[in-house]
Amino acid sequence: MGSGFSKKKKQAKMLQEQFSKMQTELKNVEVTGTAGNGLVSVTLNGDNELTKIVIKPDCVDPEDVEGLQDLIKAAYKDAFEQLKDKSSKAVPGIPGMGGGLGGLSPFGF
Repeated sequence: MGSGFSKKKKQAKMLQEQFSKMQTELKNVEVTGTAGNGLVSVTLNGDNELTKIVIKPDCVDPEDVEGLQDLIKAAYKDAFEQLKDKSSKAVPGIPGMGGGLGGLSPFGF
């Protein structure tokens, strides 16, 4: 029984090290989502922090603030989905994870 436990403990330690390495690598990821055919773009880093918003002057209409708000939300959603996709693609690279972390993500979502 002792050797089985020791083997599991080593596997858990190796898995933890690989997960930590993956988290570090993913922190360097940067994705940009767009909306309105590029009128609005939003950039997120691997920590899911908003690092940049670009709004083209063409879409700034004082009479349609809601439209601009919708474009910003859509661009953020696009970037967030890209970030989730990159995260899910990184996870299967960890041996023994069976293609996922049971709902966990290195980004915390």
